[in-house]
Amino acid sequence: MIKRKKFTELKDHLENKEITLLVGARQAGKTTLLRFLQEELKGSGHKTVFFNLDIEADNVHFKSQDGLLKKIRLEIGESGLVFLDEIQRKENAGLFLKGLYDMNLPYKFIVSGSGSLELKEKIHESLAGRKRMFELQTISFEEFINLRTGYQYENMLDDFFQIESGKTALLLEEFLNFGGYPQVILSDRVEEKINLINEIYQSYLEKDIRFLLDIKKTEVLTDLFRLVAAQSGSLVNVSELSSTLGIASATVKNYLWYFEKTYIIKKVSPYHANIRKEITKAPIFYFSDLGLKNFAIGDFGHVPLSRIGHLFENFIFNILHEKLENSSSQINFWRTKDRAEVDFVINSGGGITPIEVKYKRLSRPEITRSLHSFISAYHPDRALVINLDYKGEMGVGETKISFVPFYELMLSGSL
Repeated sequence: MIKRKKFTELKDHLENKEITLLVGARQAGKTTLLRFLQEELKGSGHKTVFFNLDIEADNVHFKSQDGLLKKIRLEIGESGLVFLDEIQRKENAGLFLKGLYDMNLPYKFIVSGSGSLELKEKIHESLAGRKRMFELQTISFEEFINLRTGYQYENMLDDFFQIESGKTALLLEEFLNFGGYPQVILSDRVEEKINLINEIYQSYLEKDIRFLLDIKKTEVLTDLFRLVAAQSGSLVNVSELSSTLGIASATVKNYLWYFEKTYIIKKVSPYHANIRKEITKAPIFYFSDLGLKNFAIGDFGHVPLSRIGHLFENFIFNILHEKLENSSSQINFWRTKDRAEVDFVINSGGGITPIEVKYKRLSRPEITRSLHSFISAYHPDRALVINLDYKGEMGVGETKISFVPFYELMLSGSL
């Protein structure tokens, strides 16, 4: 069992009447996590029942709410915890769950599903005020490190990173190359890792997305996916993609939207304060899993040095996204017509924090001309330079610039 940070969040939410809704990409580990939670609850004396709608014998009980409730009462009596896995297989899942919740039943429902539109969109509408959503990503670097070190340093990872810099560098390189799908991580052989990521890749594009879009051929879809993977971290021009693929811009936008809604990519919009000087509305996309991105462009397991910096930037984005997912803060980037650029701008409403990412071992505080330009234009209270292992500070005007090792960002309670 890979220990997941989301486990504690899910467990803490069991005391609430709201439906606990776990969502995320295919094969990110949702079923395993729910099974582990169920086993712990059973071990402490709770009554539980688990339904997986991918299993025909379970699916037959979902023809009606009354039929499901009869089965639940048969298994656990008049109260208990009910796990519903792969709920997206149920037609009109949102309305089905809304009906169950509104009956004010003595059951706590813990529900999971992958990123289909039925789950992501209609459940939002149907369960407004009736659920809390938890998004499960693939394995994070923190979870990966703990697994690889046998949980020996689980409560002292900061010390581990500082003392074991060589091991940290090797583990980071492995993670940047292979990503965080649980099956891939748990496999020891590179050949098996390749087979597993290929199966995930094919299943996603040829089954999930093909089904959602109801298309006969997936060649153009696959080509777009590879182009976006190759341009991850760079401005994405929909018109250029449309021209390259020979399809309408509206179709490109639609496909990109589906990639987002199925938890595979995340869109980052530009930070605008001076529209005249700052560039276009073109977004940037980052991948939720680095291994899948690498596989799409033929880099899986052997990312060239020329692309490792962009991959590290994607890696830092995922850390920032995880830290800010339950806040109102937004992650943007900054580009100007003069080619100045800052990797990330955290906009928290009350202030902005520019963040520069450097896949380097810095020996002294130094900043780029672009970051200096941003500070001169906006005078933020602080700025961050995320790097491999250097910690320090410097000032530019009234702005305090902190140089932060990536692991310190990852382990900090907040930004």
